[in-house]
Amino acid sequence: MRWDASRWSTNPYCALVIVVIACGGIPKGYDEGGYSASVSLPSFKADYNLDSSHWENDATGLANRNANITSFNVLGAAIGALLVLDLNDRLGRLVAWRLACIVWASGTLMQIFASGIYGFLLFSRIWGGLGAGALTVTGPLYLSEIAPAKTRGLVVGVYMVLLLTFLATVDRHSIGFFVNYGARVHMSITRTQYRLVQAVPLIPTGIAYCLSYFCPETPRYLVSKQLHAEGLNALARLRGKAINDPDVVAEFETIDAQVRKRETDLASVSHWAIFKETQTNPNYRQRFWLVMTMQSIGQWTGGNGITYYVTSIFKYAGLIGDAESLVGSGVYGVVKLLFTMAFTWGLIDLLGRRRCTLVGLTLQLAAHIYMSIYMGLRPGSADNHHASNAAVASVFVYAVGWSIGLCTVPYLYGTEIFPTRIRNVSYAVSMGLHWLFQFAVVRVTPNMFVSLDVWGAYLFWSLICFSGLIILGILMPETKGVPIEQMGDLFDGPWYLRWKAKPRELVDTSRLSTEHTLASEDAPPPKVRD
Repeated sequence: MRWDASRWSTNPYCALVIVVIACGGIPKGYDEGGYSASVSLPSFKADYNLDSSHWENDATGLANRNANITSFNVLGAAIGALLVLDLNDRLGRLVAWRLACIVWASGTLMQIFASGIYGFLLFSRIWGGLGAGALTVTGPLYLSEIAPAKTRGLVVGVYMVLLLTFLATVDRHSIGFFVNYGARVHMSITRTQYRLVQAVPLIPTGIAYCLSYFCPETPRYLVSKQLHAEGLNALARLRGKAINDPDVVAEFETIDAQVRKRETDLASVSHWAIFKETQTNPNYRQRFWLVMTMQSIGQWTGGNGITYYVTSIFKYAGLIGDAESLVGSGVYGVVKLLFTMAFTWGLIDLLGRRRCTLVGLTLQLAAHIYMSIYMGLRPGSADNHHASNAAVASVFVYAVGWSIGLCTVPYLYGTEIFPTRIRNVSYAVSMGLHWLFQFAVVRVTPNMFVSLDVWGAYLFWSLICFSGLIILGILMPETKGVPIEQMGDLFDGPWYLRWKAKPRELVDTSRLSTEHTLASEDAPPPKVRD
């Protein structure tokens, strides 16, 4: 008996659950856009001594102060992404999600009312980051467990689109920067100015938190805790069917069998033991470090460093005035949204993961090369409008490349390349590394602009993009259309032929029996020949 998962993809209740959990990404998005832009508001500068006139003889000191305020949230997120790994199993995915929301919201409130106390602001940035980082792990994990097997990729794609749509509606890609613009133009220079801007993400996230009490725990987690009746009820609600519906019963039996098999495989096995297995098994090890390499290259190509400081970058490119640079920043976010949607809905399946990554890196490289030349020769020159316009355009070219490449591919690649046995640990570690490197990039970018005269920073990012094209061009196999059960085949051959690796035999996964799937994906792999 087979259940047709595609028929359930339009269930309104399941769609509501996806939207609610997707809102867990708002804290990350707003911090990259709305909050980072609010740091440039006159009221915030006055409250935290960020006025450049007070630092005329210490540009590095001002850069450090700005970088600390902006980046400490990311440092907390790196820690939160790792800490939540254990909470997901101990408390459940839904409870961990709610706890992360509370931690983030409390940290945000402390940031809003820090009232010029620099040390307290840094503490609250780290505290709020713990919740934001945890949400980036728990949210995708929850959604991957409630999605039907046949439409898991579609659900993840819809999740990303809904997330970015929320960001465009209430956050950085539209209102995040434009709220800053409105506050700058229409509000007096008081603490209320920046407090209002920084409080915006509390509204949608708070609504999502309240609605989460209408969401069920994932059926897989409930079954793993021997709560079979609750798990069956949750599955039926998500599928919009009765608990005795044949399709629901068949899917529940499959989940139950998978959970029992996984418990047998992982009995008395700690997260540390699973991590060691990813390093001792040659096939697992290659997959693990490929994803880590993608995360590392993605951040060090400029990545979120440019997003956090895009308002300043537009000024370097020739947009005169705070208002104009803020509007440019908002348009920059809209471009990222549109091309990420295009990536999710079409390019990822039309071009594949590998081609999207390489095309994206090529566009980033071209933009960085031009910006390094422009900044080195005549940055912000008033008599060179064509070069300035091209510099502004190159920022948008970079946004396109980043959106269709390493901004999104590592998330999808990391969820499909690992077998169930090591997916939870591997994904959490990859997100921890993602946040750690994002912290490093965001922290050092202002200092790079000062010490390397801006153009040197772009030259550095150009070299990383070029290195990424070579490294990923060789080591990254295409996973489009490859069944999860056969991902290991892509890493069996010589490493220098990884770019054209294919599975030994493509099979129609819809015809695989439950027993075959369990044996292929969840069972411990046979020893791989070195």
